[in-house]
Amino acid sequence: MRIGLAYLRGSVPAFETFGFLPTDIVGDNGLVDGTRAHRVLDGIIIPGGSIVESGSLSRELATEIRMMASSGKFVLGICSGFQVLARKTDIGRKSPCPIYREGLGLLDVSFHPMISNDRVEARITGECFLTRDLMGETVTGFHCHTYGEIRGDADEIMRSIIRRADYRDTTLEVTSGVCSDDGNIAGTMVHGCLDENPAMVENILRFLDADHEDRERIMESNRELRRKIRSQIGITGEKVTENPQRKSSDVPPVLMIASTGSDSGKTFILTGLAGALRRRGLRVGVMKVGPDVRDIVPALYLVKEPMEKHSSIRIGHLGWMDLQDVLESIRGRGYDIVLVEGVMSILTGLLNERTPYSGAEIAAAAGVPVILVAGCSKGGIESAVVDLRAHIDVLEAMGIQVPHTILNRVYDMDIAERASHGRFMTIPRVEMKERGGTPEVEIKLEDFCIMAMNTIEENLDIESIISSAKKPDFRGYLTPDEIQRIFKKINHPPE
Repeated sequence: MRIGLAYLRGSVPAFETFGFLPTDIVGDNGLVDGTRAHRVLDGIIIPGGSIVESGSLSRELATEIRMMASSGKFVLGICSGFQVLARKTDIGRKSPCPIYREGLGLLDVSFHPMISNDRVEARITGECFLTRDLMGETVTGFHCHTYGEIRGDADEIMRSIIRRADYRDTTLEVTSGVCSDDGNIAGTMVHGCLDENPAMVENILRFLDADHEDRERIMESNRELRRKIRSQIGITGEKVTENPQRKSSDVPPVLMIASTGSDSGKTFILTGLAGALRRRGLRVGVMKVGPDVRDIVPALYLVKEPMEKHSSIRIGHLGWMDLQDVLESIRGRGYDIVLVEGVMSILTGLLNERTPYSGAEIAAAAGVPVILVAGCSKGGIESAVVDLRAHIDVLEAMGIQVPHTILNRVYDMDIAERASHGRFMTIPRVEMKERGGTPEVEIKLEDFCIMAMNTIEENLDIESIISSAKKPDFRGYLTPDEIQRIFKKINHPPE
């Protein structure tokens, strides 16, 4: 038996393992090893990512999906893959008017903007090949989407309980999965539903009438498929040569990419650095401070690592896993280096009564060095230099190492040199040809990632950055009184 995994620009085929079910890659030409997919596959899984926003679904692949659906084979779309199967998706989150992208219309729903990044429980409310005999049961997974409001008449199969939507704390129960009338086509917004819920995997195998030998062959084929996927950077076809001298430590060294404020380019730099390190044969872990794991999707797209429970470091009540548990979770995972993306300014929330509530507290508590970034787009180069210097003073007072600083989106290298006296790394302003520079708008994932990786390769000293990473060691959090004394000292330096 053969189960296809759609492998096209904008998809994240390593984001999850899909219950170790896929056996064959289906390219954007709709072929499996040169043969049309519907002729050799028993089902297909369309992964998440930014397939709809990237406009990467070809007519050839669309035809194969339709033919498989019409012949009664199973078709499962997850998140963006779900949107592929829908009628349309409004990707105009920051537009005053809807911006619709058409889907295949195999599921009678449309998608509209609603951000959700929760770990979720989803209640099964309907039956199809995926949810057979699970009515009323609860399954687990996570949401990671910008366009998550589902409207339409398709039969509902699951509802997720979310506690935060569009950056606001709110408890809602929302539709997160539907199916076709015949029950062989399904879509869900719950990533990890196959990885975390064996009963769903079993349902697919039962739908295929897979016996013991079939299951063994599926597992063996899946191991080979995962090796093939991990051997490439992104969907570019660029091969990775594993570093033969790498020594994956029990606890890997960690670096935080943080900034002096939002919209400084943290995601762009993290993505490019992760890709550059993967090009060197390193296995790269990627995490986010706070709940918005959408920010690390581009990096995961390049390095072919899954989203894990430790991918989101909790601050206050926001995020998935406490720092101490994160550090234990990455132990022995085989990472050569772990990159952590900060949230907002690294100091934002530092004086909040909740502990921790800032990227700085996370870095200080774990002894993680920080690469500090300032964008030059808003206040200019001169202000960016001053912001960096002021932030460094606070971080160093907290005992945080800042081995590298970056002026990002530099529009005049001469001014940057005179303002910083060559003390900071610089990255020139990069113009994306089309929209898609952040997760907030429709992102052309492949273009964004390749641009980020090449820009970082051309402008930063990668080896120096690698050498500055340190093994984390949980030291405990600074108390509010200690933080207050640091601010008092900075505001009233000794004469």
